[in-house]
Amino acid sequence: MSRRLIALLATLLTLTFLAGCGDDDKATDDSSDGDDTSAAAPPDRETTGGPCEYPEDAMGASKDVDPPPTDATVSGEVPVTIETTVGTFNATLDADRTPCTVNSFVSLADQNYFNGTGCHRMTTEGILVLQCGDPSETGSGGPGYSFADELDGSETYGAGTLAMANAGPNTNGSQFFIVYGDSQLSPDYTVFGTVDEATVALIEEVAADGTTPEFDGAPNTPVELETVVAE
Repeated sequence: MSRRLIALLATLLTLTFLAGCGDDDKATDDSSDGDDTSAAAPPDRETTGGPCEYPEDAMGASKDVDPPPTDATVSGEVPVTIETTVGTFNATLDADRTPCTVNSFVSLADQNYFNGTGCHRMTTEGILVLQCGDPSETGSGGPGYSFADELDGSETYGAGTLAMANAGPNTNGSQFFIVYGDSQLSPDYTVFGTVDEATVALIEEVAADGTTPEFDGAPNTPVELETVVAE
């Protein structure tokens, strides 16, 4: 592949990759593919701050879920364990920096929203990320609500970054991406945590097996989020 083509691909990926819920037709899964989303009751969490706003969006929910509380229920560093079909992803969320984003993620995790959901997109040129969090696995699904960006302009996207995908300003939902190699992105995507080096190594192994279509598509080694537990 010529350098010119690689550069063009990187530019196109930067412009189009990190979309969350967009205007595409979205498959709505009322049956949740048979997944048991009530196996464990959500833990009781005390209010720690706020307020946050989670207005309904026009797309509807890909999987039945309640919106988060408008007052944040977690603070500080929040450990998250994500069991997947390729191994355990270990994340740490920064609730002090991004309280409303982490509040939403933890609420979705507590309701088993992510369980049984495949990571629908990976890129292997220019931008190096794995994108997850859409139960419809179409790239346009979400929880039926949106919320504002939490940005300060200093965001960078090095390996191990955990950030929200979006379809423009203040359109966050449930889709997120994990960066497994330094990626040059404008600071438009809320960084709400990190994953550890072992997690990055697991994702690198998946990336080595490629995607379909090539460079930007579903990973050839499927990655399914089996359980997502916030402590």
